[in-house]
Amino acid sequence: MQRVFLDANVLFTAAHNPHGKAALLMQLAAANSLKLFTSAYAREEAERNISAKYPGSLTGFKHLIKSITVVPVTNPPADYPENLPAKDAPIFAAAVYCRATHLLTGDIKHFGPLMNNPNLCGGMIVQTVAEFLMSILACS
Repeated sequence: MQRVFLDANVLFTAAHNPHGKAALLMQLAAANSLKLFTSAYAREEAERNISAKYPGSLTGFKHLIKSITVVPVTNPPADYPENLPAKDAPIFAAAVYCRATHLLTGDIKHFGPLMNNPNLCGGMIVQTVAEFLMSILACS
C-alpha cells in the first residue's frame, strides 16, 4: 500500500475545494487504496491559512484531517536534500519519519528539483497531486 504524505498546500486545497483532485485523495484513502499522512506542522499551517482565507471551509478541514494520520515534527534526516530550503525541512523530515512512498506538494518552487527523482529523496517520490493521480491511473 502506498504511504502518501500531504504538504500543507494539499490539505488547504482539499478543504476549500471538496470536489477537486486533492479531495479525491481522501476518497482513495477511504477505499483503502492508500494511507495518508501529514505532520502537525503542515496541519497547523493549513488550518491557519484556511481560517484566514476560507473560514467557511474550516469545518470541512477538521472533518478531513480526521482521516489522515498526523505525525510529529522531527529533525531532518541525515540525507536531507541540500538544495531544499530550511523552511521545508519539517515537511521533508515528517515524510521520511512516516516512511512515505510519496510526498505530495504544490510547492514547485522549492520541491521542483526533487520531483519525480526518488534518487535525491532516499527513494521517496515527490509529486504534485495531479502527477500522483496520473501515475495511479497509468498503473490501473
